[in-house]
Amino acid sequence: MKRPLTKTEAERYRKRWEAVNAAERRELRATPMKVKFLQLAALMASAKPLASDRLLAAEEAEVRDRQIRQVLRALSAFVDTASRSK
Repeated sequence: MKRPLTKTEAERYRKRWEAVNAAERRELRATPMKVKFLQLAALMASAKPLASDRLLAAEEAEVRDRQIRQVLRALSAFVDTASRSK
């Protein structure tokens, strides 16, 4: 098991992340709007296939459920017919 951070270590850790966050903010402010727009467009384009995969999976599940219900109805009708003929 790891030992807990000392107060000094925790302060150093926090200061490192503050520096990282400050550098990130500087970088974002310096990034031209055109680049930000292109990055957003790329991100949105990459999400579209994921959404369609989920939609397709949902449709497949719906079809599978429908087929299962049909098979169960047919099986039930077969069992009823077989039990009546005895």
